[in-house]
Amino acid sequence: QVQLVESGGGLVQAGGSLRLSCAASGLTFSDYAMGWFRQAPGKARESVATISRSGRFTRYAESVKGRFTISRDNAKNTVYLQMNSLEPEDTAVYYCAAARTVITTLERDFGSWGQGTQVTVSS
Repeated sequence: QVQLVESGGGLVQAGGSLRLSCAASGLTFSDYAMGWFRQAPGKARESVATISRSGRFTRYAESVKGRFTISRDNAKNTVYLQMNSLEPEDTAVYYCAAARTVITTLERDFGSWGQGTQVTVSS
């Protein structure tokens, strides 16, 4: 059974940084592309960043390019999201997800999801 557990969320002031982690178990981690998604109150869930199985390729939403960095450590079965220069608009529940493919940004390709971690950015 695939399990994804996010951590690292919290409350931060605008301009600050947070690093999210997602520990995966129950899967061959290197067989899966990984992604971070977020859902703000009253809004649809959106893709934030995705990373290929090897970590060589990444994709970012335009709204976070240059501020967020996705990375992975296949030896530790963990994917990270470094978030810098945070803005109040980044406030959301952040979800980690796994897709059994090389790389994808399509939410429908992600079959396993974590429970989410809250990120709140105050102005």
